[in-house]
Amino acid sequence: MNPKLPYVLLVGAAVIIFILSCVLLSRGRRSPSCESQPHVVEKTGSTSQSLVFADLTPEEMVRVVRYLQGNLGVQLVDASRAKPSDNCIASVDVQVPAKAEVLRFLDGGGARPPREALAVLYFGSQPDPNVTEYVVGPLPTPAYHRDVTVQKYGGKVPYHRRPMLGSEYKQVGAFLETKAFAAAPTFLKEVLEYDGTNVAFQSTAPHGFQSGDRKSWFIVFQNVSGFFVHPVGLEVLVDHSSLDMSQWAVSRVFYNGQYYRDMAQLESAYAQGRISVEKVRKAPRDGDFSSMKPRAPSSALFPLQYQPQGPRYSVRNNQVLFQAWSFAFGMSVSRGLRLFDIRHKGERVAYEISIQEALSVYGSNCPGGMSTRYMDGSFGIGRYTSPLVRGVDCPYSATYVDTHSLSEMLNPSKKKASLCIFEQNLGSPLRRHYSNLQSLYYGGLVNSALVVRSIATVGNQDYVWDFIFYQNGAIEGKVQATGYPSSSFLHGDGLRYGNRVWEHTLGTIRTHSINYKVDLDVGGMKNSLVAHDMAFEMTRAPWNPEQQIERPRLTKKVLDTEDQAAFRLQSKMPRYIYFAANSKNKWGHQRGYRIQITSFAGDHVPESSSMERAISWARYQLAVTRRKEEEPTSTSIYNQNDPWTPTVAFANFINNETITNEDLVAWITAGFLHIPHSEDIPNTVTVGNSVGFLLRPYNYYDLDPSIYSQDGVFFTSEQDLTACDTNPIACLPKTASCLPHFPPFTYDGFQNM
Repeated sequence: MNPKLPYVLLVGAAVIIFILSCVLLSRGRRSPSCESQPHVVEKTGSTSQSLVFADLTPEEMVRVVRYLQGNLGVQLVDASRAKPSDNCIASVDVQVPAKAEVLRFLDGGGARPPREALAVLYFGSQPDPNVTEYVVGPLPTPAYHRDVTVQKYGGKVPYHRRPMLGSEYKQVGAFLETKAFAAAPTFLKEVLEYDGTNVAFQSTAPHGFQSGDRKSWFIVFQNVSGFFVHPVGLEVLVDHSSLDMSQWAVSRVFYNGQYYRDMAQLESAYAQGRISVEKVRKAPRDGDFSSMKPRAPSSALFPLQYQPQGPRYSVRNNQVLFQAWSFAFGMSVSRGLRLFDIRHKGERVAYEISIQEALSVYGSNCPGGMSTRYMDGSFGIGRYTSPLVRGVDCPYSATYVDTHSLSEMLNPSKKKASLCIFEQNLGSPLRRHYSNLQSLYYGGLVNSALVVRSIATVGNQDYVWDFIFYQNGAIEGKVQATGYPSSSFLHGDGLRYGNRVWEHTLGTIRTHSINYKVDLDVGGMKNSLVAHDMAFEMTRAPWNPEQQIERPRLTKKVLDTEDQAAFRLQSKMPRYIYFAANSKNKWGHQRGYRIQITSFAGDHVPESSSMERAISWARYQLAVTRRKEEEPTSTSIYNQNDPWTPTVAFANFINNETITNEDLVAWITAGFLHIPHSEDIPNTVTVGNSVGFLLRPYNYYDLDPSIYSQDGVFFTSEQDLTACDTNPIACLPKTASCLPHFPPFTYDGFQNM
């Protein structure tokens, strides 16, 4: 045996023991999991009261459908397969009780209002086809239904006003492919290389020029990823007004700047060489320039945020508690995210804050683009709320909430993780001061806020909807726009209507207008509207009368009527405008909440337009009206398809009624002008495309309530800045040294499509 072998073995054993010891020691020093840290205890209170606003559960939706199937005396077809001549259930949503009933329950110890649903039904198989709305209740065991259509709208809703079902889009698509296109086989094959699968359609709205019309331009694109920016130059106007689909017909055809009677005339003109053909290069399935696939490999990971001691908010049922805030949330099928009973420090500051509508008005020299005015509530902002991608759409560690809806089918659908809630360190101080005069100190507060978010994808457009709650009592409503830009086929004088963004693609100009309902209850339900602003006044210096001083002074005005409180879109509005309570703060000022709007809206459609009254809410950047139960929303889902005879015209809400010491609602419009440019390819970014409003305390408190935040930092030059009891930031190496637990990545956005 080699005499050196025992020594080699001993040395090897010593090395192994050393390595194992280091591993064990390092494990002993490993930071604990953040889940093992003590959670911050929140006040909980009762969450059962918030259920008065809760969305319908899947079980409740199913029971409503079964009740309607068994009690209306007509056959109801599944809307996903319905023909225009069928009866079907278009949607079922919660019917929020009247405010007076809710407040009696929440504040007065009254009985809980009966829980009810609102069902929208299409009756196409009747002598007088119409749309009918029923309130169904009480839930969970329905025993009655009542027709509320006439009560809500002053009459029946004509059938032509109904929003298009997904089944109708499919039926028109089938008509185009099997009947309309059959009349132009040579043109389609040689110009578009059409094979029955390589084109996609996008419909325009409204559908015509007068009440009763149901004629839609269908724009033809290459069927590739991001097809919205791949127009081929062909657009077809389809008359699908008849309930008998065999009567549908092509009314007009457009190709590369020229109009034709129908597809047969287009085919004939092509065969005779009388068409200016602009052949578009065939794009690969991934869309090439429109692909969202990153052009660079992954590298260093982007920054993440985590909660070292667990969430500082709680979500129970439909109620959220965060520091001094509490509120209930829900998701309307048509209007999307909405909040109720918003309280700060236990006192209600708003009864309802909700999205009302998202309007887009397009320009183009192509027929589809120039006639498009999308009212996204008609398609369903809540219906098209999309599942969220953890770590991109919201922070990875956010709380994700599933939502349920019943729209265009007989069974409820589940959108997993379609709403997120998270606390976010905004990376800047909410307030701070560094003093180097007289005394030396620093005082500040990290700007950490709670965010409630949903994202709706309606066609090419993605809307990121946020409601944000700050520690100083402010609330922000914000929307960020992204998604694909709208486009038309570039021809002729197209550059008058946008920018060229690819070889044959014109990014078309459009305006975006977003409308919100804000039902503030400041210090109680009865409020007045007050405007503060400034003006310069000239005065002589009292100590030197020969000299003049220009000094700003405060101007004050109470806005007594709805007409005075309706501020046109581009008009000058008082810079401080607030809901004033009947109570005063310690300093003798009326307690108030100020409305501050962030917007760079384009111009509104001229009021001489035959369809303007349907979108008349967009005339105003702010309009304050008396709250009325019969005026629950600023628009209607039926306005999209008949804007010429609007079912709800917001302009009628403003009739010069007094608004002093009344229950008031603020209708806020924020918007922006989008002129697509090359940087919108492949996709529009959110940067610079964010608008909304702030609700800020104005003499509501005696001092800034955030001074009571436990996140505050203060130290002087004479203190030990490294001591935890003096400076909690100095303790971060200890209090935040934990390993965050990130759950496995999952995504259900492609299920059940």
